[in-house]
Amino acid sequence: MDAELERRYANVRAAMAAHGLDALVVSGSEYTGFEGAVTYLTGFQIVHRYAYVVVPGEGDPSVVFPSEARYVGEHATARIEQVFHDRPGEHIADRARGAGWRRLGVYGLDYVMTVRDYRALETLEVVPFDIEFDLARAVKSEVELESVRDSVRINERGFEMFLEHYAPGRTAAEVMAAAEEWFVAEGCGRLTMNMVLTGSDSAARPEFKIARRDEVLGELVLPSLEVAGPGMHWVEVSRAIAAREARLSDDTKRMLEAYVEYFAAARDSMRPGASCHDVHRAVSAGFVRRGYHLGHVTGHSIGMTMIEFPKIGEGVETELAENMVLSMHPHAIAAVGDDCLYMQETWLVTSEGGVPLSRLPMEIFVR
Repeated sequence: MDAELERRYANVRAAMAAHGLDALVVSGSEYTGFEGAVTYLTGFQIVHRYAYVVVPGEGDPSVVFPSEARYVGEHATARIEQVFHDRPGEHIADRARGAGWRRLGVYGLDYVMTVRDYRALETLEVVPFDIEFDLARAVKSEVELESVRDSVRINERGFEMFLEHYAPGRTAAEVMAAAEEWFVAEGCGRLTMNMVLTGSDSAARPEFKIARRDEVLGELVLPSLEVAGPGMHWVEVSRAIAAREARLSDDTKRMLEAYVEYFAAARDSMRPGASCHDVHRAVSAGFVRRGYHLGHVTGHSIGMTMIEFPKIGEGVETELAENMVLSMHPHAIAAVGDDCLYMQETWLVTSEGGVPLSRLPMEIFVR
């Protein structure tokens, strides 16, 4: 783990140097689902509250917690110095002044850092650093890929359990419960984000829903399964499920045709040097040609934070690199908004093209 952390710090510091930063503050918060960035740089998982990892251009990093956060995880797992302060932002500002830092990057400036801590940094030049930090961690090491594959194993089996328990007339909560029990037993803890998309017996609507006890499933359901295993790398793997007697709408059938085309296009287009824009165009072509909207982001890098940059989308010119891991899930929606198809897969970028990390075929599973 120490060698892996050294690799991560080297990548992050290279990005800092390229953008002229004296130091970087990486924000993490259990409240928002952004705890993974802290784990990425420390080995510590936040169970409650929030924290900041301070990475100087030169010198030792530290992780700063609010004083009330002395028992918000297994603190012995942190591989760097831990600091507890009533107002972490003031501590970071004092350290910056003492070290002569002027230009300070912040990951999590828009969504994670608290207002009181941001105000304490106002005398410094604060630079948003979300995209740059994510790009520095986008290429996965072999250690990370082992963790990713383990998460895929857990997620894939969870989908199979959802499928085994599915039947029209059962509630979404009943069907999801077995998969959730499996996820927790395999070490996901509460790092799961599992939902369903439901509608009529012939089509699904595009809205995501938490599995409710009163949500009775019909003859077509789209589970949305997202988990992080013990290594804390998030993955997303799911397929649509239909009852044997289901009569799928014409739009659903045509969307499935486009999904099969997307799968082939992803295999071919997700190569090192390809831009995210070009991959988006390639995988979305079948949906656009059939007149469908794409409601959710086509795809995105995924790691210890569920959604990371780069995104696979229009106008994103970031180039893919070997060993990037990307979640792809075109959210196909009919023009009137009544029909939808949404299926997830986690992909690895290789020199030969995109490789889906699950063994599930791209199809609507019938039960």
